[in-house]
Amino acid sequence: MAIALTPEERSALRAAHPEVFSPGPWKRWGALLLALAAPGYAFYCFSFFDIGRTIAEGKWERAGIYMADWVSWEAQPRFRFRDDGSIEIEHERFSPLGENPDPDWMTRLPGGREEVIFGGPANRIEVSTRQVMVYLAGTAYPVAFDSTGALLPESAPAAFSEKNGRVTVDFGFAGSAEIRNTQVLVRRRFFGWENFFFDTRSPYWGMNLPDLVRAVTSGERLDPKQSNLSLAIDEFLTNSEWQHGDVFNKLLQTIVMAFVGTLFAAALAFPLAFVAARNVTRTRTLNWITKRFFDFTRSVDMLIWALVFTRGFGPGPLAGISAIFVTDTGTFGKLYSEAIENIDDKQREGVRSVGAPAAAVQRYGVIPQVLPVFISQTLYFWEANIRGATIVGAVGAGGIGLKLLEAMRTNKDWENVAYMVLLILLVVFIFDNISNTLRSRLIGPRN
Repeated sequence: MAIALTPEERSALRAAHPEVFSPGPWKRWGALLLALAAPGYAFYCFSFFDIGRTIAEGKWERAGIYMADWVSWEAQPRFRFRDDGSIEIEHERFSPLGENPDPDWMTRLPGGREEVIFGGPANRIEVSTRQVMVYLAGTAYPVAFDSTGALLPESAPAAFSEKNGRVTVDFGFAGSAEIRNTQVLVRRRFFGWENFFFDTRSPYWGMNLPDLVRAVTSGERLDPKQSNLSLAIDEFLTNSEWQHGDVFNKLLQTIVMAFVGTLFAAALAFPLAFVAARNVTRTRTLNWITKRFFDFTRSVDMLIWALVFTRGFGPGPLAGISAIFVTDTGTFGKLYSEAIENIDDKQREGVRSVGAPAAAVQRYGVIPQVLPVFISQTLYFWEANIRGATIVGAVGAGGIGLKLLEAMRTNKDWENVAYMVLLILLVVFIFDNISNTLRSRLIGPRN
């Protein structure tokens, strides 16, 4: 049932609620302006950062190669054509196949030819000094030579490509072959991580699991100075290809950097937060100076501080600890002081009313209220700093970050990169659970 209002009542209602009946221009048109501005801003960013050209010119084919390198490894034999008509086989200097490789996917054929199998007899190449016969899905494609280089076969499928006298054949995940008129370079890919446990110089290299167990438990001593088990552990940690011992040491450095930097930052920020809190320290000058100190230390990114301290202390964990310490001191100080300023002052007044000294007032009137917040925030930043320590390590501040950057710079040890990334994920997962457990024990479980 509608109720009619008199003109006087309508005027009184408009006067009592002007924001409803006479909204400002922003309330009237704000949503429409935002809806129109959003696509305009997106178009501006797209043009300013030249995203279209970047996407068009991006080398997207490398993404698949890098991802394959994360989960596989390559052997790269090279077949050189000698002047006497023979073929000389060369392997990498530190070949993952060992010092005298004789893999089952390489076979010498009659007439001085060499055969390389890519995942099955239907996909293979036969190398001779006169031509290279390529078999794809059982179909033969002869690659001949002339003085300019290798010649692309007629009606060659998309797996073939030619550039500057080099014919490349792509066998998919199994690998590829680059054919020239002087040599053939084979890249043979295998799933897994090569020589992960023992390198090619280890006495345990090439052993399967049952043989390894027998050698460690009941075999004759390979080194009279130590047991076979101790030798196996040493060989694993000193693996020249994977460097497990050094990786574990750098990972431990990262954990220590995060813990020590966070601990020192919390220890310094805790008393300074009481100085910055206006309801505890009544001197405005001290409040202002302390808060500006917090602003300065936390406004400069941890990565920048790491670069500064690396210049001052040299590369190593001390620079990483200092970067975390300085950055988190400002962050903790701001969070702690805001928590103190938002306490219920009745508890503090109650402690003060019984004649307690100033220190006791803060001890029993403030700290019980803010301690759960302090613990929760500190534990969270401890988790985050384990990840942050990895980043600052990449600029020379020590830890596994520097090791990770070194592996990435080679542009071929992507399986090592995957290994260290998985270790970092595992450590973050473990310490996340440790942090949650400590938080639940100290301040109760989270809802």
